[in-house]
Amino acid sequence: MSYRSLKLCSNGGAFEAIPEPKLRLDLAKVRAAAESSGRAVVDARVMLILPGEPEVTVTRDGKIVVKTHDAGVADRAFRELVRLFDLPSEVPPLVRER
Repeated sequence: MSYRSLKLCSNGGAFEAIPEPKLRLDLAKVRAAAESSGRAVVDARVMLILPGEPEVTVTRDGKIVVKTHDAGVADRAFRELVRLFDLPSEVPPLVRER
């Protein structure tokens, strides 16, 4: 499993990273890692919302949505979460847009 791309969502309001193949994240562990790093977390049972700038949503199936129009902000936020949650990623240094 790996994240291979970070793409602009179809509505243009966020960037999304979808793992290939799909996975099932342990949201309790993800929440604990986020909280131990000082991040606020809203637990919506099937997803976690990390408020802030930018706001990030992490779903149980591993999808990560970064709510920003700025590709650089999305890239930095995504890479921070990959490190924080110890997720495999092959996303190249620059964000790929659709």
